[in-house]
Amino acid sequence: KLLTAATSFLLVHSINAFVTPSFTAKPSTNLRSSSSALDAYKKVFVAGGSKGVGRSIIDKLLADGSEVVALLRSDDQIAEIGAIDGVTAIKGDAFEYKSIEGAMDGCDAAISTLGAGQTADDGKRVDYEGNSNVIEAAGILGVTRMVLVTSIGCGSSKDAAPPSVFETLKEVLAAKTKAENVLIKYYTNMNWTIVRPGGLKTEPMTGTAILTEDNLAIGSIHREDVADLVVKALNSGNTERKVLSAIDLGISSAANAGEKTVEEFVMA
Repeated sequence: KLLTAATSFLLVHSINAFVTPSFTAKPSTNLRSSSSALDAYKKVFVAGGSKGVGRSIIDKLLADGSEVVALLRSDDQIAEIGAIDGVTAIKGDAFEYKSIEGAMDGCDAAISTLGAGQTADDGKRVDYEGNSNVIEAAGILGVTRMVLVTSIGCGSSKDAAPPSVFETLKEVLAAKTKAENVLIKYYTNMNWTIVRPGGLKTEPMTGTAILTEDNLAIGSIHREDVADLVVKALNSGNTERKVLSAIDLGISSAANAGEKTVEEFVMA
């Protein structure tokens, strides 16, 4: 079941309440070289690809020459996304571990954007349960490259979120943080990356969004820009075992809180 309409409205508008306090990008000095130049992965599993960031990720993976395996819940989603050349659409539920393991088998990388407030009948959140299943399946199947998309306000970025936004989203952020911790603490043989977007907007890609290791960075970002950064991060050796925030310095806000310099994380 989904959150009530009123709660869903509050969730969306609270996320979009992230403000950009007049940040300035600073070129990164972090140029940690990868052990090898990474080409696009051949077959990538995507959880949460029916809409939003996940749907844009599918398009960008295909543009990079990767095949995509998408786990989808409904027949309508299967029909729509399965019709795209290069996509294998598999019906399943992220709350069910076996659904994910069966769909992921044969992939060499995984991306999860699961969230959006979806809960099971027992109240469990896909933000943790579904993401945890994706992480576990990747570990068991030997899929050693994974990108997990969560949110600013999770884990070490808790203090970046405005207090009112954090209070509204605290249960969602707590569930996402639990998933992050599973990936960081227990999957030591996996080359993971965590991407935490700021407030999400559904508008055309700007191309000015950045990743940063600054845990206090806050701002908005368009969903298509998040997808672009996620796919670039997937194929970058520099992002392995990194937790990165994603914001767009070009999106202004009426509520500026002084000027702050943010160091951009450079992907090679």
